[in-house]
Amino acid sequence: MSTTPVEDAMRLKITEALKPSTLEIHNDSAMHAHHKAMEGSVSKETHFRLVITSEAFMSKMQPARHRMVYTLLREELQREGSIHALQLKTRTLEEEERQLAREKAEQGQPIADTGNR
Repeated sequence: MSTTPVEDAMRLKITEALKPSTLEIHNDSAMHAHHKAMEGSVSKETHFRLVITSEAFMSKMQPARHRMVYTLLREELQREGSIHALQLKTRTLEEEERQLAREKAEQGQPIADTGNR
């Protein structure tokens, strides 16, 4: 039996439906265990931060992308004692590549030239 059933279910549902090129699932529950709202909770899977890169998000605004994820995880979000907080970062491959290039530039690293000459 898995010690992370909520994370496992999220990974499976997102992978099957969105076929992400990047999927990061960060369980931040331990950082929030002392909050009053978590008093009495025995779950170790209540607060998650997700980074999802998928072409399924192409031409969709952030609210629509987030609705897609919320719909996929409806069961986990509604289950008593399960997900209390879900932070989403959703992007397309092109958006991810632009972000990585920006981060490299800020760090003074060379950026690969992908243009035609």
